[in-house]
Amino acid sequence: MNYELITVLGILTPFLMTTLGSAVVYFFKKDISQTTNSLLLSFASGIMFAASIWSLLLPSIEQSSSFGSFNWLPATLGIVLGGLFLVLLDKIIIYLQKKKDIKIDYNLDNNLLIKSKKLFLAVTVHNIPEGLAVGFAFGAAFVSGEYASFIAALGLALGIAIQNFPEGLAVSLPIKVATQSKHKGFLYGTISGVIEPIFAIIGYFLATYLTILQPWLLAFSAGAMIFVVVGDLLPETKTYTKTYLSTWFFVIGFLIMMILDVALG
Repeated sequence: MNYELITVLGILTPFLMTTLGSAVVYFFKKDISQTTNSLLLSFASGIMFAASIWSLLLPSIEQSSSFGSFNWLPATLGIVLGGLFLVLLDKIIIYLQKKKDIKIDYNLDNNLLIKSKKLFLAVTVHNIPEGLAVGFAFGAAFVSGEYASFIAALGLALGIAIQNFPEGLAVSLPIKVATQSKHKGFLYGTISGVIEPIFAIIGYFLATYLTILQPWLLAFSAGAMIFVVVGDLLPETKTYTKTYLSTWFFVIGFLIMMILDVALG
């Protein structure tokens, strides 16, 4: 069996699925109503919230066994640091907008654009520990040289890849609505996944040395994601929907991602 080919495919597949998910934006009509946009944001929020729990927080706690009864510590501090990171990002964005040399296109919904870009950043950060996890798995498989280890690593990569499909869509659609450009939506969605194979390669070569940081990186990503969902996306979903429909779309997105995470664990 060609283990090198399996490793390359395993590292690239999650990124390719993110790209495919982002490409779905081209199937939407040119103009999306405000109500439809609110529902899509609700759906994306559900996906991101579930991913923050099952893909990030629970693995962070499970990988913190060395802390004993304080195995909650990396998750707790990581969430706080992730939230503070988003607060700092807000401050930076406000500062840049006030500078005279920063041009703002007032024909766009800049409030939504800022929130969408924060979601893009949160998803990108979330892809860092996922990429490291895939790299760790293939690095360990290479050290052991066992067939079963490579198959397990490939299974992990495929599981993450399937989860990345709705994440790519969750990034591309809000960007498309804010900029009125399908191409920009696709570009941002695709770029959010580029970071994953980069860190998979890093994880592959440094598997032995970076494992200790994984729980902290997972929790940091979860904190950033939860912060942008609760602080930015969910309030936006209630603006144009007067019923519980947006809440149901959140639940549907949450359940889909939960099922994918648990089933592909």
